[in-house]
Amino acid sequence: MTSHQAPITAPIPAPLPTRTRIGAVVGLLFLSPICAEYLIGYDQIISDPLDMLTGLLVLGPLYGTVAVLIREVARRTGRGWPTMMLLSAAFGLIQAGVIDQSLFNPDFVDEASWDDDRLPTFVAGLGVSVKHVVGFVGGHVIWSFCAPIGVVESCVPRIADRPWLGRVGITVMIVLYGLGALVIFKEHSKQFLATPAQFGTVGLFALGLAVAAFAIPRRFPRRGADGRGGEGRDEGSRGSGGRVPPSWAVGCGAVVLMGAHQLSSPGWGGVALNVAALTLAGGALLWWSGRPDWGPVHVLAVCGAALVVNAALSFVVEPLGDTSPVVKYGANAVLMIVVLLLLGWAPRRLRHIIVRPLEGAHLS
Repeated sequence: MTSHQAPITAPIPAPLPTRTRIGAVVGLLFLSPICAEYLIGYDQIISDPLDMLTGLLVLGPLYGTVAVLIREVARRTGRGWPTMMLLSAAFGLIQAGVIDQSLFNPDFVDEASWDDDRLPTFVAGLGVSVKHVVGFVGGHVIWSFCAPIGVVESCVPRIADRPWLGRVGITVMIVLYGLGALVIFKEHSKQFLATPAQFGTVGLFALGLAVAAFAIPRRFPRRGADGRGGEGRDEGSRGSGGRVPPSWAVGCGAVVLMGAHQLSSPGWGGVALNVAALTLAGGALLWWSGRPDWGPVHVLAVCGAALVVNAALSFVVEPLGDTSPVVKYGANAVLMIVVLLLLGWAPRRLRHIIVRPLEGAHLS
């Protein structure tokens, strides 16, 4: 008598609730531009709450759609944070080098502080300030895209590793991004236009980053003691063992390194410190997140630390232009409260998820 074993099939994921998906997309659409432009309070718009609200009509399409699309592409292709970080760097280059051209425009801001920040590391042959390249691109990677993605995913942990949009939604995001980018490009091109060589160079570097984002090997999840775990090594290789620091220690370390990034001086020494801080942060995350005890709470600790750093620095940052101190500090306080409430709510959401591996929710 021959016994037959029934074929083993992968479980079919439950349909995603529409309200949850749309809520997550809308949350990311707004959190991304708020983190990118408002949280640190560098611009005079911080003293005009009405302008801040209406500004989201342009900044949402410019930043929020990119964050949504980066996340969507990574999750649909079964990839994680390395891909999202490289795509974020590519879009950050496009934003600073093509759309608003802040990398090349010597008069982008009509303030003496602009030249004080730009000139010490200005390379005449390239027409760019190295500090601006590191600061602008690094800022977009952390605050415009990756930190908002990590925080929003922590608020919806059951669908953190799943796509949120269909074809129609993706098309809408692309169209909105195109419109937002066109508005900003036309506005900033009235007084200054980068050279074709500068546009071409930025395009080539951005393309290289995008190719690298999909050329790097994918990682596969490994279970930790709590059943969640971090991503393992590349397919066919062994995952790394060992413990990871507690999430609070990871968050504190992230605060220190991101603070060093934001507070680095304009000279070459400051650039070296900036690059060292970003390299140390990236290396530590890649090392620890390959271990089985790395989980979603660690991701939230890193991404939440980014929000806290800029929200705290906003109280000592002097905005460009004329501002009302009362309104400025009031806006800073409101944004800090919102950040703290959001970071207080997200861990509660994480504690209630079903214990299972979350493939896409790891910084590795």
